[in-house]
Amino acid sequence: MSNHQRLDDGMRWRIVGRLEEGQSQVQICREFNLTPTVVCNLWKQIQDTGSIERKPGEGRPRATTATEDRYLSIIARHYRGATASQLSRDLYAATATRVSRVTVSKRLHETGLFARRPAVSVPLTSTNRKVRLVWCREHRDWCMDQWETVLFTDESRFSLNTDSRRTFIWREPGTRYLPSNVREIDHYGGRV
Repeated sequence: MSNHQRLDDGMRWRIVGRLEEGQSQVQICREFNLTPTVVCNLWKQIQDTGSIERKPGEGRPRATTATEDRYLSIIARHYRGATASQLSRDLYAATATRVSRVTVSKRLHETGLFARRPAVSVPLTSTNRKVRLVWCREHRDWCMDQWETVLFTDESRFSLNTDSRRTFIWREPGTRYLPSNVREIDHYGGRV
């Protein structure tokens, strides 16, 4: 159960209806899985004001406007490899609004962008693709014993260092293999 529980109007009216019927606040808390403070404050509000409406301006004001949120989203989509700190500095340079990298991450999460590792592929020319397709068609009838002896070294990750130096990009869930989210890297410099 979170510390800050937001109730929609329908839920608020149901709780008020149960309170007016004489049901105890403890029973309502158990039934709706709420803390006693939420139910007590709602009952106090309905007795004082006769309304269940939230007061305007409750809560901390947002550090960014809707326009600045859109700007962050556009910049992150354009420069997918930018870090949250870089985006924060870019927002400050463009709008003079100073926000933390955590705020930038939260705003991007609201628009559906999350920092994820990009999919990595080997850069293939059309000739490479044709040669690989021919090879696959020639070997499609292999049994498991034959495939166990195969190692695709261009698709394996070998690291001699402990630092992986992995980079992240901003992308939406389910878009890992879109061309804009794939980085073509030939680590070995050999023929592909």
